[in-house]
Amino acid sequence: MAKELKGADVLALGFMTFAFFLGAGNMIFPPLAGLQSAGDLSSSIVGFLMTAVGLPLLTIIAVALAGGGLETLSKVLPKGLSLALCIAIYLILGPFFATPRTGLVAYKLGFSPFISNPDWLTQALYSLGFFALTFYLAIRPGKLLSVVGKVITPVLLVLLAAIAVMLVFHPLGEMGSSNAAWHKAPFAKGFLEGYMTMDTLGALLFGLVIVNALKSRGVEDRKAQFRYLCMAGAMAAIGLALVYITLFFLGATSGHLVTNPKDGADVLVPAIEALFGPAGLYLLATVVTLACLTTAVGLTSSCAEYFNAALGLNLKLVAAVVATGSALVANVGLSQLIAISVPVLFFVYPVAIALVALRLLAGVVGHKRWGQQLVVGITAFFALFDGLKAAGLPVPEQWLSHLPFFEDGLGWLVPTAAALVVMSMFRRAEAVRSEVLN
Repeated sequence: MAKELKGADVLALGFMTFAFFLGAGNMIFPPLAGLQSAGDLSSSIVGFLMTAVGLPLLTIIAVALAGGGLETLSKVLPKGLSLALCIAIYLILGPFFATPRTGLVAYKLGFSPFISNPDWLTQALYSLGFFALTFYLAIRPGKLLSVVGKVITPVLLVLLAAIAVMLVFHPLGEMGSSNAAWHKAPFAKGFLEGYMTMDTLGALLFGLVIVNALKSRGVEDRKAQFRYLCMAGAMAAIGLALVYITLFFLGATSGHLVTNPKDGADVLVPAIEALFGPAGLYLLATVVTLACLTTAVGLTSSCAEYFNAALGLNLKLVAAVVATGSALVANVGLSQLIAISVPVLFFVYPVAIALVALRLLAGVVGHKRWGQQLVVGITAFFALFDGLKAAGLPVPEQWLSHLPFFEDGLGWLVPTAAALVVMSMFRRAEAVRSEVLN
């Protein structure tokens, strides 16, 4: 008989999943997007929620259906390409971009406002302490559900709820207007801005962490794991959507408080201080530090478990390398790190979306390996041009400009959809042919 979790454990699992996703990008991108798209807020929020909430939830479901994370979904590719893609995504979410960003944001919003002269030394020391704690929690996965799910996340939710309540009863000001780029294509801009959270990529990793947490609780049955994964993903999606909408409105009503912000951190600090006074900075520091720490732990655990399983590397050693590498990269400026990551995400994100779509639509498009590789190949081909364009490198725009949504950074979308339709038509034709022959 399959073991059933108690209601409190299911809730803790949902809290843990929510906490893994709610990290650095989730806190800093929505306020700036809200500020820049205030006149077209509804469209920009919908676009953002599609990639920052909808896709991660679908990815969790795909992981549950496949019975494994990124490495399972990528098996449709040739072995060498599958391994290369997995390593690339784990490095992006590990020591190259996502994990260092958690330490950067935690330092900028959770520590530097309280010291008189923040410099490179204080940032280096903070990074060392932050990622030392990350390493300690990451190599103790059995403690994740109890520490993160039952202690840290409820506190985090209370603090975020306080921000939402204050916005309802004491709004910062009137809605501003959109800048030119957001006004031109608010949905597409919101859709692409959701890339920056890296939550869909994170879902490919966190699904495996959640499965391992379930196994540590004695849940070995695949159907039970699928059910609990879907429940945890749904709870996390609801929580994330509420957080994003709150932070979008925070940014949209704070235009009179900020001038030429470089990133979301420049919007959050004055907005929170205006809502809560000087004590608001302590509230912000607590929320951001907890959010970033839980995400850093989840990412580091996922990287360690993957390289341990795929390459036979020592789990603690990999976790130490990820933590150390993240501490080093975290000393790069926040704006610089974001700028470097954008072209990479414009290429990698669509490929991940294609893999998820193939798993979710398997009943429609079939399981032909050549067809699946064709879909991923077409996606990667056109996404590469989106990435090059985002990096400011030359691309053949004379023919790419005819692609729908290419100017918006979504040139891959229609070719990928067309490839999926062709696969479904081919599968339908095979089914008809089989019925005729029989």
